[in-house]
Amino acid sequence: MNLKRLEYFCYLASLGNFTKAAQAAGIAQPALTVAIQKLEQEVGLKLINRADKNSLLTAEGEVLHKLATQLLSQAKQVELELEELKDLERGTIRFGVSAMMGSYYFPKILTEFKQKYPQIKIHLVDQGTAALEKMLLNSELDLALIRGDLENPQLRYSELINEEVVAGMANSNPLASEQTVSLAQFCQQPLVLFHEGYFLREVVSRYSKKQQVALDVRMETNLIELQKSLVRNGVGITTCLSRILQNEHQMTSIPFEPKIEFTLSLAWKKNHYLSKASKAFMTYLSSTIQHSDL
Repeated sequence: MNLKRLEYFCYLASLGNFTKAAQAAGIAQPALTVAIQKLEQEVGLKLINRADKNSLLTAEGEVLHKLATQLLSQAKQVELELEELKDLERGTIRFGVSAMMGSYYFPKILTEFKQKYPQIKIHLVDQGTAALEKMLLNSELDLALIRGDLENPQLRYSELINEEVVAGMANSNPLASEQTVSLAQFCQQPLVLFHEGYFLREVVSRYSKKQQVALDVRMETNLIELQKSLVRNGVGITTCLSRILQNEHQMTSIPFEPKIEFTLSLAWKKNHYLSKASKAFMTYLSSTIQHSDL
């Protein structure tokens, strides 16, 4: 069975759209269509519902998608292990990290790691921690920095970072003179927040749903600099990690009462083969962060 066609099929099954799947696979849409047709001929089954807009995959297609995902994951592990037999300091690491953590915590660490291991490639994936956990479980990532307070039994964890979540606001905001702020006070303000699926949004959304409080969300963005610019200009207030606002002279950070902490752990799937490159990266991250001021 042609693994490349299976890979294209999995892109299509996951994204649900020929155009998006072709872009993700790096091929033209007509080439993807031909590949899927050949795969159907190869397996002797109809895999795609071309006339049903509500359900892309047939029942046979759903079964093949599940099996193909497992097969491609196993093939990737074989490829990694064979590659390591050639050179112990080569390989590719698929590492997931949120945009905020990647921007503020990892530029120096990643640069220094690349200088130490120039032949190791790092494929960086930017998503929220919930999406990264799902990608780990699907063997789409080798390692990811995700929440460490809600452990999944299928994953292993190594705690790396513990930060306090604060309310960030312009210095002119009336709350800026307070020593602490409650979630109740925070949720009464105009807000600039991350998209759903990110912890710094989830803690607010969870409270608002529990207390049945309607949020006045003026802007949703995962772009940190845009978020800070909007807050500085009084569009709303936001949740942030304390470190992010250390050098912001036009903004004030106020701790929450009760305190809200954000724990991040390096995680990997229990039955997923970790290459020597991934293990070297894990060791480097742990030792570097433990001896830094993170």
